[in-house]
Amino acid sequence: MPYDLEWLFNRQSIKVGLERIHALLERLGRPEREFKSILVGGTNGKGSTSATLERILRASGLKTGLFTSPHLTYFAERFLVSGERFPEQHLLERLEHIGPLAENVGASFFEITTALGCLLFAEAGVEWAVMEVGLGGRFDATNALEPELSIITSIGLDHMNLLGDTEAQIAFEKAGIMRRKRLTLTGAAGEALRVLEREADSKGAELWRLFEEIELETTSEGWNGSSVQVKTRAGELEAVTPLLGEHQARNVALAIAAALALEIDGDAIEAGVAATVWPGRMERLEWRGKFLLLDGAHNPDGARALVTALRDLGVGKVPLIFGVASDKQVEGIARALSPLASEVILTRAVHSPRAAPPTELAKYFPGVPITLTSSPAEALERLPDAALCVVAGSLYLIGEIRPLVLDEVGEARERLQ
Repeated sequence: MPYDLEWLFNRQSIKVGLERIHALLERLGRPEREFKSILVGGTNGKGSTSATLERILRASGLKTGLFTSPHLTYFAERFLVSGERFPEQHLLERLEHIGPLAENVGASFFEITTALGCLLFAEAGVEWAVMEVGLGGRFDATNALEPELSIITSIGLDHMNLLGDTEAQIAFEKAGIMRRKRLTLTGAAGEALRVLEREADSKGAELWRLFEEIELETTSEGWNGSSVQVKTRAGELEAVTPLLGEHQARNVALAIAAALALEIDGDAIEAGVAATVWPGRMERLEWRGKFLLLDGAHNPDGARALVTALRDLGVGKVPLIFGVASDKQVEGIARALSPLASEVILTRAVHSPRAAPPTELAKYFPGVPITLTSSPAEALERLPDAALCVVAGSLYLIGEIRPLVLDEVGEARERLQ
C-alpha cells in the first residue's frame, strides 16, 4: 500500500483521546521533544495569533516551525519552517515512514498530520514551533506536546456537536492546553473567561487576561492595519500590524504579550509584527480591476468581526460571495453578514462534502438579491462591477477561490478537515 496523500486523506475522521498520538510519537522517537513549543487554541483568531508569534520568533533569529490547520489550498501549508513549505516529495517520503506506524496504532488524519509536523520540525532543526490547536484542546492531538506557554484566543460557539453547546463547556475543553507552572494568555471574556480562571487555579497555571494583565490600546491605520500598544508586567511595546480589523489587533496583542513574556527583543517583535501575513483572513487581493476581500468567517462571531471591521474601514454594502459547511451555524452567520450584502452570490466548495448546497443557503438571506452558482469559479464570473467584493464563509471555499484569483492551480482532494 502506498502511504501517500490519498491514503492520508482517506483517514479523515475525528477520534477522541490522546492515546493514539502518544503511541505514534513514541514509535517515531518522540520528535516533539527536540524543540520548544507554544500551543495556540481558541475559537477564532488562533491562526493569525500563531502566524504573528512565529514571525516574531523568526525575526529574533530563531529557526521556527509553524503548524496550522486547515490548509487553504496546499497540504504543505500546514508545516512551515522559517516561512518555507516543504516540497511535496519530501512530505511523501516522510509519510512512507510514518504510514505503517500510524496504521498500527489506528491514528486519524489529524493525528498523523500532527506527528508528521513534529517529525519534520525535529529533522529540520527547528528551535521553536508554534502549534495551532486543531479542535478544542483537551483531546486535540497537539496537546501531546508540552508547551513552554499556551495561548487561548477568543471563545465562541463553534463545533458544538463535539465541544459542547455553551461557551462554558467549550472553554473547559480549550483549557486543556494549560500547563502547571506555565503561562497561559487569553483573550476570552464572560463566562468562558471565568471557566479558564477556575481551570488555571485548578491546574496551577499562571493566567494573563487581555485588558487586565495585558493592557491594550489600538489605533486604526485604515487599510494599512493597526497600531497596537501592549503593556504587561514583562514590558511594554508598540508595533504596527498589517492585519486588518480590531479583532486582529487583539490577536496580535496576545502574540506580542507572549513574546514579551519570552523576553524577545523589542526590535524583533516590531519587525515580526510588521512582516506578518495571514492568507484568507481579511486578505485583500486585486482581481480584474476590483478588490476582493477574502475572509474565512465560518461562525457567527467571525462573521460579526468581519462586518465590524469593514464598517470601521468605511465600507458600505458590497457584493458578497458566500458558501459554508452545512454543519455550521448557517443562520447566525448569514444574519451577521446580511447587512453587509448588496447582493449575495451563493456557491459551495467543490472539494468539500460538508458544503451546504446553495439552494439551501438562499432562505437565510431574505430580502437580499440572490444568485445561485455551482462552483467558486462560476461565482467569481458572476460578480458585478464593484470596487470591492467580499468572499466569506468556509475556509475551504476561500481555499478554492484564492488560487483562481492568483492564477494558481489548487489541489483537487476531498476536504473534511
